[in-house]
Amino acid sequence: MPKIVHFEIPADDMKRAREFYSKIFGWEFKELPGMNYWLITTGDGALGGGLMKRQDPVQRITDYIDVTDVDKYAKEIERQGGKVLADKTAVPGMGWFAVCMDTEGNPFGLWKCDKDAK
Repeated sequence: MPKIVHFEIPADDMKRAREFYSKIFGWEFKELPGMNYWLITTGDGALGGGLMKRQDPVQRITDYIDVTDVDKYAKEIERQGGKVLADKTAVPGMGWFAVCMDTEGNPFGLWKCDKDAK
């Protein structure tokens, strides 16, 4: 399951955001009662994060999510209503990345390690 270290995602529509990330990455959400905050589990032993109501119109996240195939995930993101802001790009000798936007207008990156990237 794709993982990142830690994050907090602001959202205008909490349900839509949960569905988006769950469908693409298989993440699980657990509501903290009375707080309008959802804990996010990204995988066994991985640090998770939280989904919160957007506090400010310019509040954003930009975290890189480790994936097995940047192209595959970029296509699925678009299929689920997200956007690819920057197409797959090589970081020579390190890997590949793409920058995307979710259904809530938050930017995030996809990352795939590949020492042969050119």
